[in-house]
Amino acid sequence: MERAMLGRFGIFCTLLAVALQVCLASVTVKVTPEVEVIKGETAKLHCSYTTSAPGSAIVVQWLIEVAGARKQIAFKSPQGFGVDSGTTMTDRLTMGEDLSITISPVMVEDERVYICQVSAGALGFSEDKTQIKVFFAPEKPIITGNNQAITVSPKTTTSAEVGKCISRNGYPEPRIIWFKDATPLPEVKDQKDTVYMIPSLVKEASGLHTMTSTLFMKLVKADAKSVFHCTVEYTMPNNQIKQESSDKFSLSLLYSTETVYFKLKNQGPVKEGDDVVMECETDGNPQPEFEFYKEDVKLEGLNGMLKVKSVTRKDEGSYKCEALDFDAEDDVDLSKTLSLNVHYLDPVAVSPEGPLVASKGDTVELQCKTKSSDEYTLQWRKDSKELSQMGVLTLQSVTLADAGVYLCVGAVPSVPGLRKQANVTLTVTGAPEIAAPQHGFVDKEGGMVTLNCSVLGYPAPQFTWTPSGKESVTVIGNKFISTVTLEASAAVLKDGVICEAYNKNGRDSKSFKVSIKSDPDKSSNPNAANRGNPVFETAEKQQGGSSAVVIAVVVCVLLLLILVALLFFLSKKGKLSCGKKDKKDVASGGEKGSIVVEMKSNEKGNEGAVLLNDPIAKQ
Repeated sequence: MERAMLGRFGIFCTLLAVALQVCLASVTVKVTPEVEVIKGETAKLHCSYTTSAPGSAIVVQWLIEVAGARKQIAFKSPQGFGVDSGTTMTDRLTMGEDLSITISPVMVEDERVYICQVSAGALGFSEDKTQIKVFFAPEKPIITGNNQAITVSPKTTTSAEVGKCISRNGYPEPRIIWFKDATPLPEVKDQKDTVYMIPSLVKEASGLHTMTSTLFMKLVKADAKSVFHCTVEYTMPNNQIKQESSDKFSLSLLYSTETVYFKLKNQGPVKEGDDVVMECETDGNPQPEFEFYKEDVKLEGLNGMLKVKSVTRKDEGSYKCEALDFDAEDDVDLSKTLSLNVHYLDPVAVSPEGPLVASKGDTVELQCKTKSSDEYTLQWRKDSKELSQMGVLTLQSVTLADAGVYLCVGAVPSVPGLRKQANVTLTVTGAPEIAAPQHGFVDKEGGMVTLNCSVLGYPAPQFTWTPSGKESVTVIGNKFISTVTLEASAAVLKDGVICEAYNKNGRDSKSFKVSIKSDPDKSSNPNAANRGNPVFETAEKQQGGSSAVVIAVVVCVLLLLILVALLFFLSKKGKLSCGKKDKKDVASGGEKGSIVVEMKSNEKGNEGAVLLNDPIAKQ
């Protein structure tokens, strides 16, 4: 009885253990929760599993959900593995030994949930889900502005279409942002607002999105200077937010005049003779027609421009511009005036009027006058030299050199370029005065020499050259220059050449010296190359044969130094053979820093040594 009960209890324990083992048996599946991929690229979905009882018969299935039902797209079992046919990805799907599936190329329609399910017979089954997210960058947005002229006024209450922005072929759905100048406009869809957008989305056959946004605004006159553009904002893998902007455009707005502007285009003060341009414009668009007046006299203008060529003081006065804008408000002043000031300077008058003739030693007084609209200056000049800052110039005891052209310059400092001038010519009569003669040179006796004799004097002097030659006369200002070319004979080299000038008031003469040029060649002057050498300068100071002796001594010293240097060089190179005894004597008896030169003859016992201090060796 007890044995039977024990047996039944054992069987019960065994069955309980088996049931517990079955209940605790399990399968665990793991996948990547999310896979991001760009359209056209490759997506790989991994799947792995673990079981509590290895060795069980394993079946792996990849599933998708279609119309609320699951559909197998790939599998692996003990009998093999493969890809199911009849799906949109059959031709693009492969399954690997590691249970992963690969989709290439990825399409937008592949964005969905994928299920990896693992069955292990009696152990049961398990599954996990992964999500594919597809991305694709849209094209650059194309913007189209309203190319119609839009009329705006303070009374406008409706919004006008500004432009349309289109972004094609993006995924997921992109976002369009409008900009006015550099400021983004708030995204508003309420058409009661002064600024709003109307978006539209189209899904293309490829699955990509085309986004369109139309901007409407209640426009004002200031918007004529604004620049508009749009930006498409889209998402890419790893939560990247990217943007791409369109081209820019402006609107053509029509609005009436509120203010008239009338200004002078010339820079700086206006002076007589200038071309004057006056410009009239408004803050309206388009610009209206304009009429111009001067003291109620109508003038001819063109495109808002009034031009007056070569103005005179008579053109000075008040000018008026009137805009013919019939759309302007009644309270708008459509006319403007400006005052034109013309600066002038009368021609300069000189008294006494020239030409003037004075005798040497006389006093001459010159005066000039003018009139101007502004403060002016008068300045007397001669040969670019300032003589007076006043209108009166007094020349005391004039000389022949005072003859010439005197210039009176009138100027208005406050008006650049406003200046007038007049001149008078003064002639001073007197006997000729010859300038200091210039020395003439020739290469050798018999050569040709040219001399210039410069003379002041009036009336024009006559010239005589002694000896004579080929002569000519040139007049430069109040100077008369006689030029002669002749042979430098022995008499000319000795006595020179005389230039004589004379007129009815007297005469003057000067002697011109002619010499032979010094020969720069050293052979003709052997001492010239030795200038600056103290030795040779000393030698030159000696008289007769003593200088030659000094030169000979110096040459001998130089030759001896060269010989010593040569022997020293040969001894250093080992070209001279010396006995050991001799070398020791030299080494022990020589001074430090000295050069010892051993000189030998063919006869024994007839040896000598020459010891010279060498500055090079001491260094």
